Amino acid sequence: MSGFLDRAKEQAQKGYRTGRERLGQGIEQGRDKLNDVQAQRAGNELLRSLGAAYYRKEHGTGSEQEVGAIVKALEDHITEHGDDFLK
Repeated sequence: MSGFLDRAKEQAQKGYRTGRERLGQGIEQGRDKLNDVQAQRAGNELLRSLGAAYYRKEHGTGSEQEVGAIVKALEDHITEHGDDFLK
């Protein structure tokens, strides 16, 4: 009977370790996806800001410097996160 309980305990511990590993992997995948979504939203916000700045510049209430600063921020974002949000 003791051998049976030892094997059952070993199987339970193995299942527990496997479950914890999979949970850790799932959490890591979730974090990666969250980071991707946040980067995409930030890129979209930069594009919206660029459009608004360009509109203001064309209508006399904005400046070339404002547009240039946003273009620079957009280029930095693309360098860091890629350009997937443009699609």
